[in-house]
Amino acid sequence: MQSETNNPVTSDTGPGAGIKDLLPIPATDPADIETHGQTSSKAPGEGTTFSHALAAESQEDEGIAQQDHGKDVLDLGWNEKKQDIAAPLIGGMDNEELWLLVRRFNKQIYDVKATPFAPPGGLDLNIADDEEFSPDKMRANVERLYMTVGVGMLAAVKHIARLRSWRETQRTGCFAAAYFIAWLFDLITPLLSIVILALIGFPKSREFLFPPAPVSLVDSKTGGVQKPRAGVLGSHDSATGAPENHKGEAVEQEASNFVSGIASVALSSAAGKHPQGDPDSDKNAATDAAPDPTALAASTADARDKGSGGKSGAKHDKTKVPMETAMWSKMRPIMHTIGSIADTWERLANALSPIPLFPSEVYRMRLVAILLPLLFGASVFLTPYLLVKSTSFLIGFVFFGDPILSRGLDWLNRTIPDWQKLLEPRNTILKGVPTNAQLTLTLLRHGEASRAPLPPPPRITSPPPNQPAALTDEHLRATGAEAPLNASPAELDAAIAHDPSSVPTHTGDPHVDAAKDHKHGRKGSKILNFFKGTTRGMVKTAVGTDHVRAKVAGSEPARDRLGVIPARDAGTPTSGPVEFDARWEGHKGRVYISASGATVPVVAFGKGERKKTVEIAGEEREDVNAVWSVPVAEIVELKKIGGYGWKAKLVVGWSMEREVKDGLVIKTLSGEEYKVTAVPLRDELFNRLIAMGGQKWEAW
Repeated sequence: MQSETNNPVTSDTGPGAGIKDLLPIPATDPADIETHGQTSSKAPGEGTTFSHALAAESQEDEGIAQQDHGKDVLDLGWNEKKQDIAAPLIGGMDNEELWLLVRRFNKQIYDVKATPFAPPGGLDLNIADDEEFSPDKMRANVERLYMTVGVGMLAAVKHIARLRSWRETQRTGCFAAAYFIAWLFDLITPLLSIVILALIGFPKSREFLFPPAPVSLVDSKTGGVQKPRAGVLGSHDSATGAPENHKGEAVEQEASNFVSGIASVALSSAAGKHPQGDPDSDKNAATDAAPDPTALAASTADARDKGSGGKSGAKHDKTKVPMETAMWSKMRPIMHTIGSIADTWERLANALSPIPLFPSEVYRMRLVAILLPLLFGASVFLTPYLLVKSTSFLIGFVFFGDPILSRGLDWLNRTIPDWQKLLEPRNTILKGVPTNAQLTLTLLRHGEASRAPLPPPPRITSPPPNQPAALTDEHLRATGAEAPLNASPAELDAAIAHDPSSVPTHTGDPHVDAAKDHKHGRKGSKILNFFKGTTRGMVKTAVGTDHVRAKVAGSEPARDRLGVIPARDAGTPTSGPVEFDARWEGHKGRVYISASGATVPVVAFGKGERKKTVEIAGEEREDVNAVWSVPVAEIVELKKIGGYGWKAKLVVGWSMEREVKDGLVIKTLSGEEYKVTAVPLRDELFNRLIAMGGQKWEAW
């Protein structure tokens, strides 16, 4: 069996460690992988995945959530403070890293459907080709692109700046000497090949050749020490160095502001905002009372056209509708491409660095085995002349060879359907390597297999302190005897210390600053506050109306909206891991997950107060008044839904300054659909249900 395989090359054991896993061939049907006593049932369609097999495997280095806890579900601190939760929950992984993965998983995965087919690469939770588009999901993908590719490329730029600056003289001198010696003897390609193979196969060489340093602490122009843009070095992996309560929160906030900044620029362009049209002499003009159009975001393009004397609206503009249609029709493939790029980047990062549960050496050795003949073969046989000739021939063939290429592609499509998927990295060189979402799902499944659901990231409502983060050799290091960044301890202390006066508020370009500045004026602020109070009253009236419509008229939309706005003094929600406060058809109650003993896992809803004993899947509960129950194995779709539509959610968030409780739709194999609403811990409930069964999920 695969779980008993021992790899003679890497000495790894367990699923995915066989010698055949070194080969870059598409994965076969993983239906023969056994779960070794995993209590969860199989999905619709037989067989489980590589992720299920790993989740059921015992590990040498086990955390608290990986140990055998008997038949009862163990609460490892779902409603505890961060410092009171046992550590580590997962062996070989800090709790902060685990919560980082779970937090980003919650933002990325919205809708999953079970599929009976073997997933490509042996891992489920791949993005469906026809995934649904939504602006919120588009935003999440762009944010993920920033957190993966964007921050990674920025770190590479900072490393190049350090090398070019000659501040770390010994290291730069060694790089320069090696390069020019190789250039003298025409050995540039072999030198680059050796460096690439060393970086892939020997992780310690990365810290030796490119010693770590916080991204925000390195000046991209001089390669020396700079004051982080946040005014303090509160985090190590963010571009601004902003403080954070949990690891990775600063980068996530940067990603959110990155998308908001793009939207602000686009909106300002649509509004036609230009400093030439803003007279600054009349401070008390009526325009000072009007809020900035970029803040209101209401029909700004049409208003600009009318103000310029042009004709606005679809009545006169025959290009508006077709252009909008063309733009929106391209949004889904663009979103899918962005998600695929981020997935590939995450797989490559997970292949190069050890990750819990997954084989630690197999993926790196596979990359080395593939690149070794390619790089050294190219360095020996590919001369500069041959490179230029072959490249120019390929350019000409692609440009003029359409008749041959089109016929060849038609033949491939007929002979080998979906041949493009066989060439995807996830099915070849990165076969079996998880994305961060797939890794998170495997970790969640591991906790469920041990009857110890992983506690969610603790909620901290207070702002992070403006204190420098601890700076150790793990975060800042130099090669040899040189000082890190060739900076003295006094320079480093001055750079990482909190200094609010050093936070840049202007770009340095007066025209850009004029376009960026949002001026509402005192009268404008009063107007906004007036509308805010008025809107708050309208929202409260609408909430009261929903209660009347739900009770008297039985309106289903009104029932779904009951309880989604919490009371101001509601505090931090506390429920889970077995019971989750929720509503069904407007009725207060709880969602229960029964998975104790040898029973089949079941999800049920109990309405009203805890009254009587009810048997759920052979298990007696004294506090459940069950209305409906569904075996987890029969769930075929889990979909997150909003408590309000996105427009109403914006209005509620702005006027009430409260978080809206969202809901979850559960669809079963028989076609039944259960919608639970007003769930404070909706993401946590979703994560438990997606991890309990043997379903092979696909993200939509």
